[in-house]
Amino acid sequence: MSKSKKPNKEAKKHPLLTQKEKKAAKLVKKHAEDSIPLLERGT
Repeated sequence: MSKSKKPNKEAKKHPLLTQKEKKAAKLVKKHAEDSIPLLERGT
């Protein structure tokens, strides 16, 4: 009797975001503080 081997390899998971999307999100997050707030407290 020969042993049959079953591959334990899982299917490759696709990333949620592509590299371009990751870079764009990072830029948005980085420059979020650069924007001028519309409402200021205490004035």
